[in-house]
Amino acid sequence: MSTPVEVRPALDYLHGFGNEHHSEAVRGALPWGQNSPQRVAHGLYAEQQSATAFTEPREINRRTWTYRIVPSAAHGPFERIDDGGWVSAPDTTGVLTPNRLRWDPQPVPAPGTDFLDGMTTYATNGDVTARTGIAIHLYAASQSMTDRYFVDADGELLFVPQDGALLLCTELGRLVVEPGEIAVIGRGLRFRVDLLDATATGYLLENYGAALTLPELGPIGANGLAHARDFLYPTAWFEDRTGPVQLVQKFGGHLWATELDHSPLDVVAWHGTHCAYKYDLARFNAMTTAGWDHPDPSIFTVLTSPGPVPGQANVDFCAFPDRWVVGEHTFRPPHFHRNVMTEFMGLVRGRHDSKAEGFVPGGASLHNQWGAHGPDVETFDLATTADLKPVKLENTLSFMFETRLALTVTDAAHRAAHRQPNYDSSWSGLTRRFTPPSPQES
Repeated sequence: MSTPVEVRPALDYLHGFGNEHHSEAVRGALPWGQNSPQRVAHGLYAEQQSATAFTEPREINRRTWTYRIVPSAAHGPFERIDDGGWVSAPDTTGVLTPNRLRWDPQPVPAPGTDFLDGMTTYATNGDVTARTGIAIHLYAASQSMTDRYFVDADGELLFVPQDGALLLCTELGRLVVEPGEIAVIGRGLRFRVDLLDATATGYLLENYGAALTLPELGPIGANGLAHARDFLYPTAWFEDRTGPVQLVQKFGGHLWATELDHSPLDVVAWHGTHCAYKYDLARFNAMTTAGWDHPDPSIFTVLTSPGPVPGQANVDFCAFPDRWVVGEHTFRPPHFHRNVMTEFMGLVRGRHDSKAEGFVPGGASLHNQWGAHGPDVETFDLATTADLKPVKLENTLSFMFETRLALTVTDAAHRAAHRQPNYDSSWSGLTRRFTPPSPQES
């Protein structure tokens, strides 16, 4: 486990998913009654960030006005740099495979590895330039980003820390994100990742498509799953520093960089709907069966990016936290299954209820569309003989990125030494158990 290297700052947050938030770090910096006055208070510059087209419907329109020390336009040309471990769709060097894959946790990051350099892309789908699909990355860092900032023009980023807390310093404020929490940084927002522990590892979803939003609740009613008020947004905070820093931009599937003479995190005040936010998965109100049969995993959806076909998400983020299991006369773990959707699983802590062995915290698995999967042999044997009294699954947190398109596995992930070569053996003991009736019984 990581050891603390920096005291967690005590931060104030704004509440409410997708709200029209506003905040100022200096009194009087935020204009009222208009967005772009002739002269902004304190010599600041007004600048809008539009994450959707101006004419998109109000309910999905995302934009934020910022009041900053130096306009974002004050930079020289970007130059291509090495992409490192970052890969984007379409990935022509990867492997589109029907085989089930599983990985052990990543190797320990080398000293001096920051968030950008410690990134490995595992899988992609869609097309980054067409704003459809996703990329799934895993990060392993041992150092804060020093004199270095990042902006992803290709997609929004969903962080799932597994070990080690992060301090996400963004244009619009700061977020402390611990394992058991998630954070989302909107497309095009500049930020820096500082480590609050000696090392940090976790998962990163890069969403090229429609912005993540709360799923419709339908028959569940008004109050299940994730509550909008539990999502936390940053309050205004800024760096007023000069001196050379590097700004790295991901654009068109590649990394580009330019040098600035100031920090790009210089927003003194802001208001709008395009932002960064965090959410504590302990507040997720998991819904489950009160009768029989295992519920479909869609009932565990925290956030969704809608796709072009109703009901087929560009990507769903589903979480499986502590919860009661009470199904009567039921095989309680997830059942054997083949699915038109693609499932990428991760494990933050504990044990997944369908995998008694091999799937450990920090690991990952991929079941591409129509890939047959389900409980391993040990789980099957235990579940078919268990005393079906109410049981609480505790100290567990797994999650799934479920997406409508097949995922292409990157060459690095497919060849990784920590990919388990014998994952299929999880089901090798599922031998014939059929007991046909005797002639008298039939």
